[in-house]
Amino acid sequence: MTRIALIHALSHSVAPINEAFARDWPEAVRMNLLDDSLSADLARDGKGLDAAMHERFQRLAQYAVDTGARGILFTCSAFGPCIEAVARRHAGIPVLKPNEAMVEEVAEKVAEKVTEKVAQGQGRLGLIATFAPTLASMPPEFAPGTELETALAEGALDALNAGDTQRHDALIAAQAAALRERGCTRIALAQFSMARARTACEAASGLPVLTTVDSAVRALRRRATQR
Repeated sequence: MTRIALIHALSHSVAPINEAFARDWPEAVRMNLLDDSLSADLARDGKGLDAAMHERFQRLAQYAVDTGARGILFTCSAFGPCIEAVARRHAGIPVLKPNEAMVEEVAEKVAEKVTEKVAQGQGRLGLIATFAPTLASMPPEFAPGTELETALAEGALDALNAGDTQRHDALIAAQAAALRERGCTRIALAQFSMARARTACEAASGLPVLTTVDSAVRALRRRATQR
């Protein structure tokens, strides 16, 4: 059986990715490592992703590998360079950033669109986030040619933190419907914690909805079983 390490910086990420594994790759043996001081320290210290933060990520990854992990998924997107350094050190196993797999799936669709010569303006992707900085940091990750419309579900993260999951999902779904009106033909949910709103978004917009968690499980399963 394949052991996969899930390394979290936020507690909200734990349930969505584990639910996706249980549904789409139940044979995988999961281990969850949560260090909820990572994000707090990054925000408080003002030192950015310095050598000490890189070393913390290397230690987390090495611990996971030492327990027999054959793949590692990091679930917080604020630490991209640290995760990339881990991937270089552990090149023998798949090491994924949280958005990586979904961005790759979108790129494949963009390539198909170019090949099929779909009329310009079709296939626009609506990207929803509940954390405003994500809408600045994530769009550059997408391939050139990706037509993006972004939307912030204001108040959704506060609702989730307060335990009001129904309001959280409804606020995200409202943005999905608005993006449809702005010409989007697909929706992408930018954060792991948002995956629970996929069904509500599909119902509100009538559009296919991509989530980072579902894409990540598909990619890890494919890469881990190919090695």
